[in-house]
Amino acid sequence: MKKMIPIIAATAALAAPAYAENLSVVGSWSGLPLHKEYETPFWSTTLPEASGGAITVELTTHNQMSLGLGDIYPLLGQGVYDVAMTVADYAVADAPELEGLDVPLVALTADEARAMVDAARPMVSDIYRDRFNSHVLAIAPYPPQVVFCNHEISSLGDLEGLKVRASGRMTAKLLEALGAEGVNVSFAEVPGALQNGVVDCAVTGAGSGYSAGWWEVSTHLLPIPLGGWDSVVTAINLDKWNSLDADMQALITSEIASGFEDPAWDSAQNALVNDIACLTGNGECPAGDARSMTLVEVSDADFERAREILTSEVLPEWAERAGGDWAQRWNDSVGQVVGVTIK
Repeated sequence: MKKMIPIIAATAALAAPAYAENLSVVGSWSGLPLHKEYETPFWSTTLPEASGGAITVELTTHNQMSLGLGDIYPLLGQGVYDVAMTVADYAVADAPELEGLDVPLVALTADEARAMVDAARPMVSDIYRDRFNSHVLAIAPYPPQVVFCNHEISSLGDLEGLKVRASGRMTAKLLEALGAEGVNVSFAEVPGALQNGVVDCAVTGAGSGYSAGWWEVSTHLLPIPLGGWDSVVTAINLDKWNSLDADMQALITSEIASGFEDPAWDSAQNALVNDIACLTGNGECPAGDARSMTLVEVSDADFERAREILTSEVLPEWAERAGGDWAQRWNDSVGQVVGVTIK
């Protein structure tokens, strides 16, 4: 028996990875489908299994850690954790050029949104390297960002004079140009703000609003994508990334594309139609019980007015704020894909 114990131990050692790389991962909003359906299975199961146990993961979320939304990527760059993912718009105070990733009203389908993101990715990679000492692993969508109102509206023009929570800085600028008052309220605080009249309307993904119960405190849904697609960037601390060998880097790159990014984009294709059905009862709701919000039809005139303000006011203002050659880089990449040029 004494001779057998060392043999068993040696056999077990040969079967296990010689060295397990542990990653501390901070996910996006814990209660939303992107985290529950895609982030959690990828980091908890898909990647560790694909690595044969060479990668282990400790997963939490930024809201479970009570992190300030603007602190998520700076703390990543400092190495407080290894991997983080959240909405890129949360980081624009430190990187105004990042607003060019998710421009409202220029991508109306998931295919168009992914083409826009793919075109922007080299710029985004440079921004995260230079601003946040990190390497971009993936960019995934939340559903299109639409308008929930606890106020009777019948068109886009009815937002004029109302207090509206925007989903990002560029959306806030667009709302202000439309005559609304932009109000800064965090996602978690929106239901109370709508109920108490702090805001009249709020912009978020239709599916996110359904999951978070915004239909309980709002009556009207305006399904124009005023907030773009709220791209969620997954990044790894650059020092951590550089410490991994080439095989492990290649494994993570391949697996996150096929096991996380592609499925998240695939599900986004029909998300808006399904989510509107869930919120208004207009059609079948695959996510659960349908609700009864009033669906406000978006007219061609509404869309054209918003798009004209975007191109004549909002994008040029962003180009000035971002400075440098960012407007030209955007024109040469994203602009070509979406057919918009910043003058």
